[in-house]
Amino acid sequence: MNHRKNSPIGAGAERVEDPRLLRGEGLFVDDIHLPGLLHAAVLRSSVAHGIIRAINVASAREMPGVHAVITAADVLAKSGGRMPMIPLRQDPLPELAPFEQPVIAHEKIRYAGEPLALVVASGAAIAEDALDLIEVEIDALPTIANRDESARGDVLLFEAAGSNCAMQLSAVRGDADEAFKTAPYKRLEKFSVHRQTALPMEARGLVAAWDSKRERFTVYGVAKVPFITRRLLARQMSLPVEAVDMIECDVGGSFGVRGEFYPEDFLVPFAARMLGQPVKWIEDRREHLLATNHARDAECELEIACERDGRILALRGRARTDIGAYLRSTGATPSRNLAQVSSGPYNIPHVDVRVSLMLTNKTPVGTYRAPGRFETDFFRERLLDMAAADLGLDRVELRRRNLVAEEDIPYQLPMLYPYNAGTATDSGDYRATLDRCIQEFDWQSKEKLNGQLIDSRYHGIAVGCYIEGGAAGPSENARLVLETDGSISVYIGSSGVGQGLETVISQIAAQALGFPMSRVKQVRHGSTSFVKEGFGSFSSRSTVMGGSAVLDAGEKLLALIRSTAAQRFGCAATDVKIVEGREVQGLAGRSVSLAELAAEPLSAEGTFVSSKRTYSYGAHAAHVAVNPATGHVELVDYVAVEDVGRIINPHTLHGQTVGAIVQGLSGVLLEDLVYSEDAQLLSGTLADYLTASATDFPNIRAFALELRPSPNNPLGAKGAGEGGIIPVGGVIANAIAAALASLRVKTNHLPLSPPRLWSLIRQSQEKGVNA
Repeated sequence: MNHRKNSPIGAGAERVEDPRLLRGEGLFVDDIHLPGLLHAAVLRSSVAHGIIRAINVASAREMPGVHAVITAADVLAKSGGRMPMIPLRQDPLPELAPFEQPVIAHEKIRYAGEPLALVVASGAAIAEDALDLIEVEIDALPTIANRDESARGDVLLFEAAGSNCAMQLSAVRGDADEAFKTAPYKRLEKFSVHRQTALPMEARGLVAAWDSKRERFTVYGVAKVPFITRRLLARQMSLPVEAVDMIECDVGGSFGVRGEFYPEDFLVPFAARMLGQPVKWIEDRREHLLATNHARDAECELEIACERDGRILALRGRARTDIGAYLRSTGATPSRNLAQVSSGPYNIPHVDVRVSLMLTNKTPVGTYRAPGRFETDFFRERLLDMAAADLGLDRVELRRRNLVAEEDIPYQLPMLYPYNAGTATDSGDYRATLDRCIQEFDWQSKEKLNGQLIDSRYHGIAVGCYIEGGAAGPSENARLVLETDGSISVYIGSSGVGQGLETVISQIAAQALGFPMSRVKQVRHGSTSFVKEGFGSFSSRSTVMGGSAVLDAGEKLLALIRSTAAQRFGCAATDVKIVEGREVQGLAGRSVSLAELAAEPLSAEGTFVSSKRTYSYGAHAAHVAVNPATGHVELVDYVAVEDVGRIINPHTLHGQTVGAIVQGLSGVLLEDLVYSEDAQLLSGTLADYLTASATDFPNIRAFALELRPSPNNPLGAKGAGEGGIIPVGGVIANAIAAALASLRVKTNHLPLSPPRLWSLIRQSQEKGVNA
């Protein structure tokens, strides 16, 4: 792919999505209003674990304005006595099927927030009021509120399984046990990352309409993976796939949680079909915190073995993840990544990391920006600083010494079992990004501040390295259309979730055709009516996979334009030239405008197929100041350097990177989904679940490089939507540890929120006094 000066690719084009959104012309799911629209509300269990004895809905059904109250009995009656389940979309295995979630609570409750009934009424307020009239009898059972209780097995969530461990997986390279036997240096530490959620600005919502004459669904509000959701809903409703249209609206953020299949994705269409009227459901913020996928929540005993010069010999870990009450949709993926990416960008010859997926009476987990990668990077980078201190080595030099050398790339990551899955990094100069980060950060000068008490605050710095696996396959599809006015329309299977997809795809389409970007009139994405098959936006794939499909479609459309013009001019297609995206020229000075040539729209479809991931990589450094009296952490400076292969748009990339860093900082220093001993969510409002505001972390500098394009796609691009968040936990924890070194505060457990950090400081000071 040529990357010419002044070409659309590489230009900092302004986001084409923004003008209509800034003018209030966006179309979000709650903006959808259809004739006869009804409104739904979900009754959620207040009990975390119990047996359902009765659900009395008679009073609710009699309430004026209520059209239906749907329970498991109604679903079973319409589904031939079979309860539809939510299967794993990613990383499925047959042995995980027993832990799938039913679309509505059936016989047993396993977490507070699980749907018990759906009320459908003429108005949202009526539906909400009717929830109070439903009488539920549940025999409460003992709860499992944490991983330790889950492991003891005194209470089982699924009795037939005989254990609360849904699965154990492992990532293995070499022989770690043998390497540890003779290693001159070893250290074992325990780490944990707390439970979080993505918290997009727009919560979930759906509008479903059933056309009984055509026996066809139209569902608005899907995101991320509409085609996969379509297939699943069609199967659950015993319909052909073609009988379901999924329409993507504007989306106010996703970060992994929006667009997966949830109970409501079945219940709302089910209600629309049963009643013969369109039904809308909009999630409120408390529901979102309680019912939308949670994330992180992992602990690990991690052990490192090194030579005395700091060369890492082996990494060995035993981790447990709290996956909540069910394995739904993407519930196994964070655990998979935690294991397989545990060695990160380092050349560690022997790796053995095992992860147990533990069931508890909490909301099920799923993917959230850098699932598993954020956690495992924190574990490893925190341990590397400890090892450097023990060995008397410089922290930067320890990392540089162990980074995978460019001549060793592609570098195989550990094999993952029982999936028998391997993956390899594609290209990179890992030392270059570390060195650039150290330079931009001015490490040498700032290092003198480590542990210094200045104006009643302790200062500390830290650095960390990472890799980001992105561009997941298997394929993506696109269609380019030359319209009758001479403009270009793009239709693509990738989904827009706020990442600037329309802008980036416009640039790629313009580049593929050799047209000015202004000739690309529209980019339509996500909806199942635009292309024959699509795979959506997850795992930082939309630019690489979707963009490469656009390149293919562009090449085919150019060929079609030339052949059409050749027929008109009576010459060979090779004699046809396309000039400035406006005119087609043949021999003897004959020419015609593209608008004239396209008396009817000319269309070409493109596909890109790949099973190989791309691997962005980089290094981050942070300078913090900690107030020991309050536990408050100020981010004095933060520098991120990443290599993402070919940069399509530096502005959208910069926004992705800085946004991801802020999200990571918020997760480390503020956010925490806290549960009680009886598995009740205590931080279920934004008064309790703290999150960053625009002014909390103003000092972030991000630098993007194009050192090593990916050889795995024609763009040379690499997925880059998640790299910014991956190293944040380790970098901030190490910077705080460096600041508080004189107090011997251990920062092995997140979050490092002000109250948590204040408590750690007090405990350390008390130990010092008692000693």
